[in-house]
Parts: sequence; structure tokens; C-alpha cells
Amino acid sequence: MTQLVLLLHVLGACVWTGGHLVLALAILPRALSTGDGGPLHAFDDRFEKLAVPALLVQIVTGPALAWFARPDPASWLGFSDALSTHVTLKLLLLLATLGLAVDARVRLPRRVLSAQARLRSLAAHVIAVTLLAVALVAVGVSAHVGSPA
Repeated sequence: MTQLVLLLHVLGACVWTGGHLVLALAILPRALSTGDGGPLHAFDDRFEKLAVPALLVQIVTGPALAWFARPDPASWLGFSDALSTHVTLKLLLLLATLGLAVDARVRLPRRVLSAQARLRSLAAHVIAVTLLAVALVAVGVSAHVGSPA
């Protein structure tokens, strides 16, 4: 059961992080150089249908993995040992990701900005979420293979 949950968690991370890397490294540079956000929005509209479920899978499987490692949720938070450090870091990164998602959906569209300024603001969100996604993967990997000393 643990292996299946870990597999689902990793597959969710692959979709979430991989899609954001494609967005940030392949689509965003062209959008910024041409000033045309159309391809960026088109990719995002399609990717969101996969990305949100992938993130939800990670949100469900993450606590399950922590439970398998230590069935006492009260001991998951803090920095007293490797497991609590990893769980705490993952939750902080997830909260930052969710905060950026809310900002991009709620606040960003309501701001009165030129098309170019809106594109730059969206680009900053894409880059930040991508960096957070990579950080989530790095923390997750270090939880299972150990941190470099």
C-alpha cells in the first residue's frame, strides 16, 4: 500500500512540476519576447485540467505517506527530526504555492494593468510556482534518499 501511495504521489509531482517547467522554460520565454500571452493562456487552460488533480493527489497522498512513516500527526510538524522537518517544509512550500494560485486567480485579474504589465506579472507567478514545485520535489526526494551532508 505504501508503494502505491508513493507512486501516486510521485506521478502527481511529475505532472505538476513537469508541466510548470514546460510552461516556464518553453512557453513563457516566447510569450515574453513577443508580448503575446495567447499561447501562455492556451497552455495554462489545458494544463490546469491535469495540474489541479495532480496537485490534489499530492495533497491527499502526502499526509498518507507521513502517516505510514509515523502514525502520530502531532509529531509531523517542527524541525526536531528529519520527518518533521520534511513535512513542515513541504507544508510551507504548499501554502506558498496555494497563496500564489489564489493571488493569480483573484487579485491579478482585477488589477488594472497594461497587457504587457499583466504578462510580466503572470510571468513572475509562473516562475515562482515553478521554483516552488522544484523545491517540493527536492524536499520530497531528500525525505526518501537522505539529505546531502
